[in-house]
Amino acid sequence: MSDDALTPPAAAPAADRPTAVRVLPPSEPPFTVRRPSERTFHGDTFTDDYEWLRTKEDPEVVAHLEAQNAWTLDRQAHLAPLRQTLFDEIKGRTLETDLSVPARDGDWWYYARTVEGQQYPIHARYPVAGPDDWTPRVLEPGQPVPGEQIMLDQNAQAEGHDFFALGSLDVSDDGTRLLYATDTAGDERYTLRVRDLATGEDLRDEVRETAPGAMFTPDGQHVFYLTVDEAWRPWRVWRHRLGTPGSDDVLVFEEPDERYWVGVGLSRSKKYLQIELGSKVTSESWLLESDDPTGEFRVVWPRREGVEYTVEHAVLPTSLVEPVSLVEPVETQVSTGSTGDVLLILHNKDALNFELVASPVPAPGGTVAPEAADVVVPHDPDVRLEGVSASERYLVLYYRREAISRSAVLSLVEPVETGEGPVGWDFQEISFGQPLESVGAGVGVWEQPNLKVGYTSFVTPSSLYLYDVASGERTLLKQQPVLGGYDAGDYDQRREWAVAEDGTRVPVSLVWRKDKVRFGVSTGSTTGTSEAPAEPAPLLLYGYGAYEYSIDPYFSVSRLSLLDRGVVFAVAHVRGGGEMGRSWYDDGKLAAKRNTFTDFVACGRHLVATGWTASDRMVADGGSAGGLLVGAATNLAPDLFTGVLAGVPFVDALTSMLDPTLPLTVTERDEWGDPLNDADVYAYMRSYTPYENVSDDASRYPQVLATTSFNDTRVLYVEPAKWVARLQAAGAPAMLKIEMSAGHGGVSGRYSAWEQVAFEQAWILDVLGLAGL
Repeated sequence: MSDDALTPPAAAPAADRPTAVRVLPPSEPPFTVRRPSERTFHGDTFTDDYEWLRTKEDPEVVAHLEAQNAWTLDRQAHLAPLRQTLFDEIKGRTLETDLSVPARDGDWWYYARTVEGQQYPIHARYPVAGPDDWTPRVLEPGQPVPGEQIMLDQNAQAEGHDFFALGSLDVSDDGTRLLYATDTAGDERYTLRVRDLATGEDLRDEVRETAPGAMFTPDGQHVFYLTVDEAWRPWRVWRHRLGTPGSDDVLVFEEPDERYWVGVGLSRSKKYLQIELGSKVTSESWLLESDDPTGEFRVVWPRREGVEYTVEHAVLPTSLVEPVSLVEPVETQVSTGSTGDVLLILHNKDALNFELVASPVPAPGGTVAPEAADVVVPHDPDVRLEGVSASERYLVLYYRREAISRSAVLSLVEPVETGEGPVGWDFQEISFGQPLESVGAGVGVWEQPNLKVGYTSFVTPSSLYLYDVASGERTLLKQQPVLGGYDAGDYDQRREWAVAEDGTRVPVSLVWRKDKVRFGVSTGSTTGTSEAPAEPAPLLLYGYGAYEYSIDPYFSVSRLSLLDRGVVFAVAHVRGGGEMGRSWYDDGKLAAKRNTFTDFVACGRHLVATGWTASDRMVADGGSAGGLLVGAATNLAPDLFTGVLAGVPFVDALTSMLDPTLPLTVTERDEWGDPLNDADVYAYMRSYTPYENVSDDASRYPQVLATTSFNDTRVLYVEPAKWVARLQAAGAPAMLKIEMSAGHGGVSGRYSAWEQVAFEQAWILDVLGLAGL
């Protein structure tokens, strides 16, 4: 066997192969046959006993997975009444027949509604009352909506399928046609269709095997859509003319570099079609006037390795003179920028936390050099600038300061009558005054005079406000209904700080029910004396820590079932996420990835040291890349947790990253490194990958429940299947639950999702000794 080559599992003749499934006493998991295969890279040989489980089409593999599932369900049979209770609690707190707040586009108000007993939403609309109708109606759940037109009933589309997902949904500018794309397998390959909204009939236009994100051009005559390569990477943009066969579709753009994903969209002003592509560290945008959809796209800034940027079209009516500050914002500020049509470009060239600049729109055949742009919001090491949205009348900035996400509105202040002096922005930062909150302002369509503001926290149900930009007045449009007498005053939330092994302070968010947790004073904190529970409480510690994704405060109906039983919910905002700016992300990826795991362990130890919980009362929870996190933390500190819940966990990361034919592998190299071609990366990943670092004696490990889906294209089912097999062989109490008709997001349909949550919560409560409550 040559170096740097994967050796497939040795295949014995069928008659000589030991069966992978045998009848065992209920207390023992299904026996997983060891079929050793060797993998040699960079002089290191790893013997993998369970790689044979990768052969998805092998009936023996399927039989083994089904046996693991059956064993898990059997071991959890005693929790059936609790699962039903938890499901009933989620259902009982949810207003099943409900509507979203309508959003205007053109001559219609669009919304989605749900009906009791139905799994999926219904997409509908009603006509606007006139050109000045910018305030959505208050729609009463279960009551007829005057003028309602149902565009798409997902329940009808899902009929006869075990899985259903919607990948694209768009309406033509004239409001006559609906574009939608559906997936009925969970593999994220969508069939695109176009519906005549006058007749409700689908047209002959149909395209199979598309990626999400298809859209109409403003003239309604063309559809732009994406297709994926063999690794499930969106890499081609196509143009389809309505009424023509798919064989006539035109390939508009192709990105051969396997690190880059491609997307297509339309500027909010609808003046430009945009193609955006990006790796984990580099991006590029292309523009085309939308009134010429068959024309040639032109690049905005040619890609430069390590430079990320996004583009938003805006119209600035006058020149401005000084940059905007987000560190010490004042009511009125002045800013520099270009006049007329400009591109607002958010970028990180020589600006770690990004800055916002205004640049002229490049002429056909030309580009704009970054150096020629005018700074609107300069880089600041304490503020991570995350986005900008433009409308006809104002801009909205999205940024992160002190580990909290924030939004601000910028509207132009008219110049003084003499025409002298600076022209400024009226600056309004939107806040609800809570120490832990999530606020997001939605601009809506280009000409909309007001905006919608979403607000939530760990204790505040999701709320949507209409925000008057001129006065700053907020009007509550809707708050997520929570049935059963929910009172936010019964719960509390707090931010604490753990100290990592290198001295870095790591934020930890906590939420609990007040009457379930008694407080005293703890002096064991690594960050000082603080009030903490008088006795250790059962606690669920959640973490993710990858891709610069931030876990901001959010409300959860299903979480109430845990809080009401005395469980404290905590989030460890570990490095690798984006809560503390771009450096927080950089310090938890590639050769610094170990920080993610040690941060999580430090957060767990902090919660024990300060009296919040104890090791025998704490469960770790993480999904996907968060599954890798909790798996690695378990190897590092097997005595820290009493249980580990790992959803679709990326626990065999090294094996996956060594195979460039797998989905995401090449794209993910900027996140994890390239172990195939770099011996140092290989050795580093080899040192932390959960599957390869399970202790030979895992009898001290916590109880483990791994969940996965057979059709997951992002984290293949084989990763948790192998991990659980190795844990079981090493003596760890581990179980596998697999959905045979689902994808990376799990089962589809809200009732099925509630059943899945109830299963996981019942397991958590059982591990914590609370199953009887």
